[in-house]
Amino acid sequence: MIEIFQKKIKNTTLTVPGSKSYTHRMLIASALSDGKSCISNPLKSEDTILTKSALQKMGIIIKEKGNSFLVHGTGGRISRCEEPINLENSGTSMRLLTSVAALGSGEYILTGSSRMGERPIQDLLDALISLGINVSSLNNNGFPPVRIKGGKIPGGKVLIDCHVSSQFLSSLLLIAPYTLNGMEIIVSKGPVSRPYIDMTLDIMERLGIAIQREGYNFFKVPGGQIYTSGSYVVEPDCSQASYFWAAAAITGKSVKVRGISRNSRQGDLNFLGILEKMGCRITHDDDGITVTGGELSAIKADMSDMPDVVPTLSVVAAFAKGTTHITNVAHLKEKESDRLGSVASELEKTGINAKATKDGLVIEGGTPHGAEIETYNDHRIAMSFAVAGLIVPGIFIKDEQCVEKSFPDFWDVFMGLY
Repeated sequence: MIEIFQKKIKNTTLTVPGSKSYTHRMLIASALSDGKSCISNPLKSEDTILTKSALQKMGIIIKEKGNSFLVHGTGGRISRCEEPINLENSGTSMRLLTSVAALGSGEYILTGSSRMGERPIQDLLDALISLGINVSSLNNNGFPPVRIKGGKIPGGKVLIDCHVSSQFLSSLLLIAPYTLNGMEIIVSKGPVSRPYIDMTLDIMERLGIAIQREGYNFFKVPGGQIYTSGSYVVEPDCSQASYFWAAAAITGKSVKVRGISRNSRQGDLNFLGILEKMGCRITHDDDGITVTGGELSAIKADMSDMPDVVPTLSVVAAFAKGTTHITNVAHLKEKESDRLGSVASELEKTGINAKATKDGLVIEGGTPHGAEIETYNDHRIAMSFAVAGLIVPGIFIKDEQCVEKSFPDFWDVFMGLY
């Protein structure tokens, strides 16, 4: 447990790690590429290391050199792996690598933590089965662990339900170039979290893959393509930046996060627009983006395209005048924790009226008081509620090490605010 101390923070310029989402996707695409790639500024956290280790178990040589990964692509050839691959609670790793394993030879078992065994994956399995891939839930319940028998994938037309996760679509897209006849993907429901699909397509196009699309409902990827190896840089993570922009919002100070551009395809960049509507000032510079706090007012926010910053917004809403309504994020119940119920519960502990609804949160702003914050082994809850502790005495964060899932140096960077 760690106590957050109330000291006036200063106007600050800081750096956050590379994007977690981009790091996962770049590792996979480089592993399937035609040669040696250098990935600079990757995020090195529990989740991305799980993806890296899984790829190594699948026969991919990946070495670390300074702040870079050197990845030896195999042209889509995946080696046998006799032992189960444990992906702990990295949902991104589980969903993306389920399809990657289908390119291999032999049988693969992907498993994880007890919480992973409660996170749905059947919609992805159904799509893979329709493509002729032998894949199943080991417990026949639609949840991990999963068994995949790899082999040549003919491809063809496939329907995918993405109302639970856009990662199901990203998973198919990443392997589509390696199918014999290409893939035509029709999204039958959803998708949620659409910017993450844009990030997947961004990586694919940067590595030389031709793609046709019609919005977020139809995608055509010709077969017989291969990712092009090269040198690539991972941009800073807007999800991680959100905690420091939120700190500026509630304290009235100015916090700049280096290296983030208004042209980023990360959906969480749109959090800046939310803060601006609440009363903050946003400044775009050549070297980063600054948020300056102001008098905060409640808003109504559809967060379907930026679900990862819902806990951050919820904490900011606790200090805003009025009642904030957060909508269209029912799928947050299936994350590392039930993020809707967890966030509401912890806000209530601090004296804030908060209620989890069918698809979001209702938060009445007020004057929070101290409390011991249960993190539910969820990194985003730990980091979000740490922000509240900057001005609320007596905020203690339990299991503070859970931030290592996505931001191992969070506490060091956080202390730089003082």
